[in-house]
Amino acid sequence: QVQLVESGGGLVQAGGSLRLSCAASGRTFSGSGYVMGWFRQAPGKDREFVGAISRFGDSTTYADSVKGRFTISRDNAKNTVYLQMDSLKPEDTAVYYCAATSAPWGSVWWRPAVSDYNYWGQGTQVTVSS
Repeated sequence: QVQLVESGGGLVQAGGSLRLSCAASGRTFSGSGYVMGWFRQAPGKDREFVGAISRFGDSTTYADSVKGRFTISRDNAKNTVYLQMDSLKPEDTAVYYCAATSAPWGSVWWRPAVSDYNYWGQGTQVTVSS
């Protein structure tokens, strides 16, 4: 089993920044064995893909809505993934989740669907005031 715990959420004014962390643990967890993703879910909306980072952190991908403002990084020695969020907007308000997948697809290193991720954290609330 893999356990994921997010932290770092909170209330911030528009234009501000927050850094979320996702600490991974578990008897079978080896950081470099998993592609890590970030998702978010606003009230009344479906959970949506924010971005992902490859097993060794050499590649990242982002949703168009956050591209240029959000940055994902990871430290496999610490089993931790980060989501740096800058230039925050009120529409970024949501519960943010990290997720892990062993990515057994072969042809691509990432996928954006919720169903492609095996493990999920409990989420952390981010609220951006205008």
